[in-house]
Amino acid sequence: MGLNINIISLGCSKNTVDSEFLSGHLIKKGHNVSYGNVQKRSDVIIINTCGFIGDAKEESINTILFACALKETHKVEKIIVCGCLSERYKEDLKEEIPLVDAFFGVYEWKELLEYLDVEMEGSFNQNRVLTTPNHYAYFKISEGCDSLCSYCAIPLIKGRHISIPMEELVKHAKDLANNGVKELIIVAQNTTYYGIDLYNERKIVPLLKELLKIEKFEWIRLQYAYPNNLPMELIDLMKEEKRICNYIDLPLQHINNSILSSMNRNITSDEIVNLINEIRAKIPDIALRTTLIVGYPGETQEVFEELKEFVRSTRFDRLGCFMYSAEEGTPAYELEDDISEELKQQRIEEILEIQQEISLEKNQEKVGKEFDVIIDRREQDFWIARTEYDSPDVDNEVLISDRFKVEQGKFYRIKIVEALEFDLIGEVI
Repeated sequence: MGLNINIISLGCSKNTVDSEFLSGHLIKKGHNVSYGNVQKRSDVIIINTCGFIGDAKEESINTILFACALKETHKVEKIIVCGCLSERYKEDLKEEIPLVDAFFGVYEWKELLEYLDVEMEGSFNQNRVLTTPNHYAYFKISEGCDSLCSYCAIPLIKGRHISIPMEELVKHAKDLANNGVKELIIVAQNTTYYGIDLYNERKIVPLLKELLKIEKFEWIRLQYAYPNNLPMELIDLMKEEKRICNYIDLPLQHINNSILSSMNRNITSDEIVNLINEIRAKIPDIALRTTLIVGYPGETQEVFEELKEFVRSTRFDRLGCFMYSAEEGTPAYELEDDISEELKQQRIEEILEIQQEISLEKNQEKVGKEFDVIIDRREQDFWIARTEYDSPDVDNEVLISDRFKVEQGKFYRIKIVEALEFDLIGEVI
């Protein structure tokens, strides 16, 4: 009889991919794996943690403590903690939370499996079992990061950029396609940097061309495209190939030159504006997503007003906003964290309020227009779908009444009949 193992995956989609490979190895050995169901009795809970910023670390700690409470009431036998938080603070965690049975870092998958008497045959990146709906999958193309932004702990946690060889990626992609995946969502810390370490040049465009040869993929989506030195041939390919979604995630973080310089972003305000204008000139209907950081040291009210004006004038289709978190070991940690938590929170709310108005206006422009959507799931009286302009979990959704006979994972042509701030109401044509 195999063990009942519950995997709780926190943080980004890159962690999701690791958890899916981990579950595949465990299932192949005969163990029973569930995901995030903390109410179910388990022999083992594995928590794949995030340690990127303060809020993520707090969520990881709270999840570990909850698992410990389950262990004390004999609802779980063993607790294993892995991933980014464990990589950064393993010794501290061992001392502070002794009820955890074992800690493993971000690349210690072989050791974790051996701890559970599972011999890892070949590469860790095989035997993947999706936790997402079967019609889409996150597709990690590299690990680590060479950008060395002053506020970011990722290079401390994951190390320098390591590309996964193209032939290995193509084989994995074919396996996903043969198992029913129709939308491939490409992720990495910096997707456009792919290939530098292996081939001495950026190879994201050649990789995409190889993936396009897999005809079962109807949508290929690109996330985390670092704006500095973004290859414009990527935008040209996106324009030419209808199966590459007109969607790109540009994590800009700020617009003020002094802040950008202190962040070591290696790009200026003018270069950002020119990049956005050039992308939109080539693909007028592209959906631009970005993330911003507020409350970085030195962000005066005047500087923040500049950021607000940038959000107003640029009119991003999608926008996320984070509070600056001083991370030990990063260059920015040496700066005075001179903005209160209350003011940081207020600034987040101001940015998101501006974006909410923009999102509503952009959604209202879609009323009466037709779009292709993919059906993700059913909730109560609605089917939940997405257009090519939206990633799962973080972007807008299209709600379709369940009186329409549709199927999860299939594409349909719909007409937008109503718009909300972050959702659209559609009818199947």
